[in-house]
Order: sequence, then structure tokens, then C-alpha cells
Amino acid sequence: MEETQTIQQMCATFGVTPRTLRFYESKELLFPKREGTRRLFTRRDSARLKLILRGKRFGFSLEEIRQLLDMYDIGDGQVTQFQETYRIACARLEDMERQRDELNEAIDELKAQLDWGRQLLHQKTRATD
Repeated sequence: MEETQTIQQMCATFGVTPRTLRFYESKELLFPKREGTRRLFTRRDSARLKLILRGKRFGFSLEEIRQLLDMYDIGDGQVTQFQETYRIACARLEDMERQRDELNEAIDELKAQLDWGRQLLHQKTRATD
């Protein structure tokens, strides 16, 4: 018999809400078994959820994640899945590094403006003393 987890167990294991699991199920990313109204998640669902959460953390879209997960069963030993994941991850890393550089520029600019403001305030408060 296959080991399964309830929705509560999955939530506790992965730190997500039942709503999150139902959302991923509605987007056809997870496929729990049904026993009446109960959802039972398999090891495959657990592995998929782990990859979904990792992909979301790295900024992959849900559609990208779905397409990558769907490549698991192509039958080429996951070569296509790994190649496409690598390609998307490289592009995402470039985006993240560009965003980091833009953020660093904005931080430096804001610091310079704050320094200017501090100096101006200091001058104005000295002038009124």
C-alpha cells in the first residue's frame, strides 16, 4: 500500500496552508487521491510540492513549473526536464542578478540623498541656533 499524507500533514510538512494545496491542485500541479471528501497526497505529490515551492522561491511562474513537472514522464530519463530546468534557471539567475544590481544602484542613490539631506538639516539647524 502506498504511503499517503492528509492535507493537514502536508501543510505541517511544507509550511503551507490547505488553501495553497487546493490552489496547486486546481492548477493541475498536484493530483491527490480522493477518499470521499478527503485528499490523500502521495510521495509523488510531496516531491512535486517540494519542486513547486522551490521554483516559486526562485521566481519561476506556475506555468513554467507545470511544464517542467509535466516533462518528468517523457521517457528520456528526465534529460529534457533537466535541460529545460537548467535553461530557465539560468535565465532567472540573470534576471535576479540584474534586479540586484538595479536595487544596489537605488540603495546607493538613496544613501547619497540621505547624506545630502542630513548635511542640509545640520546646516539649517546650526543657522537657527
